[in-house]
Amino acid sequence: MLNFLIVLVVDSIALIIVTKLFKGIQVKGWGSLLISALAIGFVNAFIRPIVIILTLPINILTLGIFTLFINGFLFYMVSKIIKGFDIKGYWNAFWGALVFSIVAVILNLLIGR
Repeated sequence: MLNFLIVLVVDSIALIIVTKLFKGIQVKGWGSLLISALAIGFVNAFIRPIVIILTLPINILTLGIFTLFINGFLFYMVSKIIKGFDIKGYWNAFWGALVFSIVAVILNLLIGR
């Protein structure tokens, strides 16, 4: 349970940082922020591995670069599902997902996870 809360807080902080850096990504309210962080965590834990396996030939051909586009697409799809989490355009989602991942890794390293 504690691990789940830590992941939720880290993802929420990463999402706050992403919304401050990109004008095309907005979260309206704390409730939307927490639900969006939860949805991103769910998508990254369960849906992303399936999509990566299904696109494995393209990933091999592009030496893994295609994974960045998958991350952007899934980030964008979460914004379409969650009310109050808005991303204007795919490229905002692409760069937002990239920054989100980097910030989450840095925060996890800082807390020793």
